[in-house]
Amino acid sequence: MRAVVLYEQKLLEESPLRMVEDYPEPHPGEHEIRLAISLCGACRTDLHIIEGDLPAHKMPVIVGHQIVGRIDRIGESVTAWKIGDRAGIPWLYRTCGVCKYCKHDMENICDNARFTGYDADGGLAEFVTIHEDFAYQLPPGYTDVEAAPLLCAGVIGYQAFEATGLKNEGKLGLFGFGSSAHIIIQVAIHLGLEVYVVSRTDRELELARRLGAAWVGHSDEDMGTLLDAGIVFAPSGELIVNALSRLDKGGRIVSAGIYASFLPAFDYSLIWPEKSLVAIANTSRRNVRAFLDIASQFKIKASTTVYPLDGVHEALLNIKHSKISGSTILRI
Repeated sequence: MRAVVLYEQKLLEESPLRMVEDYPEPHPGEHEIRLAISLCGACRTDLHIIEGDLPAHKMPVIVGHQIVGRIDRIGESVTAWKIGDRAGIPWLYRTCGVCKYCKHDMENICDNARFTGYDADGGLAEFVTIHEDFAYQLPPGYTDVEAAPLLCAGVIGYQAFEATGLKNEGKLGLFGFGSSAHIIIQVAIHLGLEVYVVSRTDRELELARRLGAAWVGHSDEDMGTLLDAGIVFAPSGELIVNALSRLDKGGRIVSAGIYASFLPAFDYSLIWPEKSLVAIANTSRRNVRAFLDIASQFKIKASTTVYPLDGVHEALLNIKHSKISGSTILRI
């Protein structure tokens, strides 16, 4: 099959990805389904894997974990799916089901979790296989291009939003306004929150303004208010501390990144009285289903840029250097 393969972690500028025309085709196991992939989203997590910010788990590996496709083969014991069904595959590829985290509804931090495009081959290829319990039905009102960002940007943004503790009111700050933030702002406003957006690029601030943000600005500008909670999407320790400085007492900052630079030292007053900083990791099947249910209640409008598969280097470089807004999609 045709696939984009990472053989060695290097800077993206060194062209570490190779287009392979005859990569071995996967075949489903007893409880697995195989998707003929339509398209796959790309994000900064893929960059962290490619460039070595995250240690290699599998080499060679096909990256990509926002996969949309149609089932073309099923294992002999599959019961939940049939050939021709549309399905989505996100970051969480498999959990053990027996560790203390799995037993306490925290499978997102399972001791033996495996991840799509990291521990198992992902979506920058023609086919992918996965256990039937870790694939998802997608909301029917979305095209494939519209659905792909829901599987990473959407689900991780929603998990971060849930971690803030906010429900139907309050002031929410979003720090960094990429793929996740431009989806979760729509959910937050839908639920009745005021949203304040910090970004380093005017392009992203303009998108936030169009999507209904109550305030937009740069990290050195005054919001004119304190926040009840905030989510930091950018992989910046300095921005995490900046977000803490904008928090009202009793509030919480959630770091949504899989990687961040070092946090600089900060004064104790930034977490007193009763302010908190937490980080979320990965996602869970419950979280994915909850978010997709919300996405079926109203139409989330994802801003997308679509590239052909052989444009993967250009697509990822544009993500790295913040040259685009919204979500990046590779058409397989």
